[in-house]
Amino acid sequence: MIVLGSVPVRVIGVAHEDNGISPNRLSVWLPWSTMMYRISGQTALTSISIKLKEDVVSGPAVESLTQLLTARHGTKDFLMFNRDKYRKAIEGAAATLTLLILMVASIALMIGSIGVMNIMLVSVTERTHEIGVRMAVGARRGDIMQQFMIEAVLVCLVGGSLGVALSLVIGPLISLMAGGVLTAIYSWESAGAAFACSTIIGMIFGYLPARKAARMDPVAALASE
Repeated sequence: MIVLGSVPVRVIGVAHEDNGISPNRLSVWLPWSTMMYRISGQTALTSISIKLKEDVVSGPAVESLTQLLTARHGTKDFLMFNRDKYRKAIEGAAATLTLLILMVASIALMIGSIGVMNIMLVSVTERTHEIGVRMAVGARRGDIMQQFMIEAVLVCLVGGSLGVALSLVIGPLISLMAGGVLTAIYSWESAGAAFACSTIIGMIFGYLPARKAARMDPVAALASE
């Protein structure tokens, strides 16, 4: 037994959870007579919610319902709201927003990738003498290339770690500032994808600096200051 307001009711079953209907609110279904006479105090229905099957097109169904109710009432004295239309509009807006976010993220990744490549090129230039010494003591081109590729990947992984840590700090702050309306949801899959993306960026944009270092002339590298 549970009490709704001041009316005790008996639970006779638990419905399967449907995330599409009020996921953050507990819903209770009652017989219409109990709801009307004992809780709301009304003697007539004011609204009806109709759920269509998945294989039913909402547009023709709404038109058929409108014609049926108009014929029963003798006139159109009601309003019909098609939530599917609003849902499609919201999904379209969400898809557009997702596309914009992807475009901004792609631009940011491109700028960051160019920055990583420039940093590695500067590092190769400043360590020319070191590269010459390593080649003089027997390091092969593959060893030099591997060294700078690993450094580029590590630089990107450190940046990815800082980004994930920053999101873990900013997320609760945004939720706190929004008064609990917005809740940050974290996913280890997303963090793994971020690290994988950082690794790929380091390998792609670190290849050119590593190739430049591996192709240096040992004599010219040793003679550099």
